[in-house]
Amino acid sequence: MIDADPSFLAPSTSAPTFPPLSANAEKTTLKSETRRIPIPPHRMTPLKKDWVNIFGPLTEILGLQVRMNVQRRCVEARTSKHTKDIGALQKGADFVKAYALGFDVNDAIALLRLDDLYLDSFEIKDVKTLHGDHLSRAIGRIAGQDGKTKFTIENTSRTRIVLADTKIHIMGSFQNIKVARDAIVSLILGSPPGKVYAGLRTVSSRMKQRAI
Repeated sequence: MIDADPSFLAPSTSAPTFPPLSANAEKTTLKSETRRIPIPPHRMTPLKKDWVNIFGPLTEILGLQVRMNVQRRCVEARTSKHTKDIGALQKGADFVKAYALGFDVNDAIALLRLDDLYLDSFEIKDVKTLHGDHLSRAIGRIAGQDGKTKFTIENTSRTRIVLADTKIHIMGSFQNIKVARDAIVSLILGSPPGKVYAGLRTVSSRMKQRAI
């Protein structure tokens, strides 16, 4: 074994040290991001009526800069110096998207205040291919008389549901969305509402026991 001369050894380098950045310096390094959320034509008129209720939370809660682009039929949002949360732009986009899908403003605003809420969308044909009267009856089973079935699923699973022709949009927590989706799938496949109600009661009782 050859002994190395200590004079020929490379000097040990210590890790570089950098001074901590201040909060103002971090803000200046963040680039301004922009997001454009498309609005369907049939939701443009309601958007204009509810614009004050939509504009307020985006600017006050999230600190975003927002404008409505009527020509492109979209809502444009971007971060500003008042934006504190790094995920504020994504939250704002989800809020506007939920309204564009047909959710009420008071329901969609929960996406800004709570972190564990999500949107889930699927079509009836994803579950079963139906045409004509069979498709109409499936939509009728989901809605129920005067919307009774839909309201029952919403209240039991603690979700919000929008029926847009053959598309179904659900807003809620991950577990609650699964409960509502399973009930809707059973109705699409032809299960009678009474059987679905019984299953929902069983699931809701289990959820209450877990909460305790």
